[in-house]
Amino acid sequence: MMKTAFQCALAFVVWVGVVCAQQSPPAQASVTISGKTLTIKYSAPSVRGREGHLFGPGGKISQDANYPVWRAGANAATAFHTDAGLDVAGLRVPAGNYTLYILVEDPNAWQLIINKQTGQGGLTYDKTQDLGRVTMTMSKPPALVEKLQYTLSDEGGNKGKLQVAWENHVASVPIAVK
Repeated sequence: MMKTAFQCALAFVVWVGVVCAQQSPPAQASVTISGKTLTIKYSAPSVRGREGHLFGPGGKISQDANYPVWRAGANAATAFHTDAGLDVAGLRVPAGNYTLYILVEDPNAWQLIINKQTGQGGLTYDKTQDLGRVTMTMSKPPALVEKLQYTLSDEGGNKGKLQVAWENHVASVPIAVK
């Protein structure tokens, strides 16, 4: 009886630790376009009452060492995999693995950064490894987006869209499978 109570208590403590550690839980977006798979793996932070205090000078993200470059998620760097060569808003991206960052210097005019370095922590950014940068189309969501969300969508034919939404921002770029 005592052993069972101890095991239950231990299991509860472990569960609480896991739940508390998951303030920015792992998430994934994936799509198949023209038979080729594209995947984004990221950690999804929440606004948690910080609306209006995330982006821009003095915002939470401006405290990161790489600001105005944002890791585009939380914890580890945001990973992007493509089975096919792509055209991302005019940038040629060969098949392979990349890291995504976003330039958020102007909170209302973001640039997607596709970086060739992979496997690094979220605060490790090397500009010399950039494959390129593309301007994102910005819009406002109809309501606050509490948890960071990436969406990859098939727009028909060989076309798709990469979209990121968080707080009061939605940013997207067109994708074409080559």
